[in-house]
Amino acid sequence: TAEMPGLYAGGDYDVAGFAVGAVERTDVLPRTAEIMPGDVVVGLASSGVHSNGFSLVRKVIAHAGLDLHGPCPWTDGSLGAALLAPTRIYVKPLLPLVRGRLIKGMAHITGGGFTDNVPRVLPPNVGAELDAAAWPLPPVFRWISSAGGVAPAEMARTFNCGLGMVLVVAKEHADAVVATLADAGENAYIVGQLTAYSGEGERVTVKNTSGWTN
Repeated sequence: TAEMPGLYAGGDYDVAGFAVGAVERTDVLPRTAEIMPGDVVVGLASSGVHSNGFSLVRKVIAHAGLDLHGPCPWTDGSLGAALLAPTRIYVKPLLPLVRGRLIKGMAHITGGGFTDNVPRVLPPNVGAELDAAAWPLPPVFRWISSAGGVAPAEMARTFNCGLGMVLVVAKEHADAVVATLADAGENAYIVGQLTAYSGEGERVTVKNTSGWTN
């Protein structure tokens, strides 16, 4: 369930909806028995903050002394309109790859960023190393980091930082997956690989995040 401190007051409530689907047991993802060190991580570009991390975003806005109706610091239009860019939905471009069994697992990068969401599709002895230099950090995240003094590690565990979905694919299929997604109009990148995990230390690491603060 979502945690939204600072948003609800006494007597407030919200209405949430959901969808239910059916899938053959043999097609359920992730296929953890097939996921192993050396597999490749492919990331799909996000359209913005994707409705996650707004508690921190509101604190940064207050700290910067800005107004949601005022001009946006990184693009045309108001700050509020830029932050409310609709979440990108990946179902249609991903379905052919899923049906072709080219994807072993996929993680939607929501609240909790990479560190909380990527492990959900990995077997216990597998971790992941992502390379932040492999994809562009969108201006909204660069602004949040700069205006709020948010460290890269905190950015990686709070926001999608430019990748709304990550896929686990076999190394030999990675280029074909990226090309198929590009043909479908998605910006996709090879952003890392899976590694052996001993059970100690961070299971998902993001290297080269120094570029996020430059």
